[in-house]
Amino acid sequence: MPDQSDPISDLGNSSFFTRLSQNVARYAGKPGTFFAALGIVVAWALSGPFFGFNDTWQLVINTSTTIVTFLMVFVIQNSQNRDTAAMQIKLDELLSKVEGAREELMDLEELDEEKLATIRDDYERRAKRARSQPDCNVPGVT
Repeated sequence: MPDQSDPISDLGNSSFFTRLSQNVARYAGKPGTFFAALGIVVAWALSGPFFGFNDTWQLVINTSTTIVTFLMVFVIQNSQNRDTAAMQIKLDELLSKVEGAREELMDLEELDEEKLATIRDDYERRAKRARSQPDCNVPGVT
C-alpha cells in the first residue's frame, strides 16, 4: 500500500483523462497521424466533383475539422499544464538541493506579471554586471 504522506510513492496512478490526453497528444504528434489527416483532406477534396461541390460536401469538412480542433485545444492545454507543472517541480527540487540557492524563488509561477518583471529585471542587471567583469569568459558576450 502506498505511503499516503508521500505523493511520489503513488506516481503510477493517473486519471482517465490524463491517460487519454497523453495518448491523444502522443499520437497526434506523429508523422503518420499528420499523413492520415492529410489523406482525409485529399480524399475529401477529390470527392468534390462527385458531390458537385455542394454545401453539404463543404459542411462535412468544416464541421469535422472544427470539432477536432475544439477537442484538441483541451488535450493540448492539459498536456502543456502537466508538462509545465512537472518541470516546475523538477526545478524546485534542484533549487532545494543546491547550496546557496534562493529557495524563495521556488514558486515564482504563482506570482503576477508585475512581480515577475521586477525579479527578471534584477537578474538582467546581475547578468549585465557579471558580463562586464574582466574575468567573464563567455565568447562574444561583453
